[in-house]
Amino acid sequence: MSLHRFETSQRLPMSLDEAWSFFSDPRNLAHITPPEMRFEIVTPAPSRIYAGLIVAYRVRPLGPLPVTWVTEITHVRKGSYFVDEQRVGPYRLWHHEHRLVPVAGGVEVRDVVHYALPLGPLGSLVNRLLVGPRVRAIFAYRRRVLSERFHARVADAPAAAGDRAAA
Repeated sequence: MSLHRFETSQRLPMSLDEAWSFFSDPRNLAHITPPEMRFEIVTPAPSRIYAGLIVAYRVRPLGPLPVTWVTEITHVRKGSYFVDEQRVGPYRLWHHEHRLVPVAGGVEVRDVVHYALPLGPLGSLVNRLLVGPRVRAIFAYRRRVLSERFHARVADAPAAAGDRAAA
């Protein structure tokens, strides 16, 4: 199994409390997901995450066919970080750590995603040609939306670290 890692960070001119309020509300994920993915939450979602929360989504990551994706919030430290992990969905493994770090003038939002695809060596090829670029595009869209929504300057948003295989 090839384990892939995608890492990105972005500085936003907002307080830690404002950032936590936005990012810990699972309903806001729809606002920062590319519209062509037609993202929708299919289970009741509270306004705040908590460890053990299960959320089911319907999404179209690569075209018109819907995919059901079920995630669990496995770790939460209020105002600091949370982790979501796939329980049902297209990946063999999906572990997404969201960190909020106070910095001068605001908050740095850090995302670290570890993921693996099914299909062994074929999965690695699919990642290189299709999934890796799509993951990068999703986070690039998210960066643009967050910059516009929270009036961040592009210069304040470091570029994504990219996708690389983890050892």
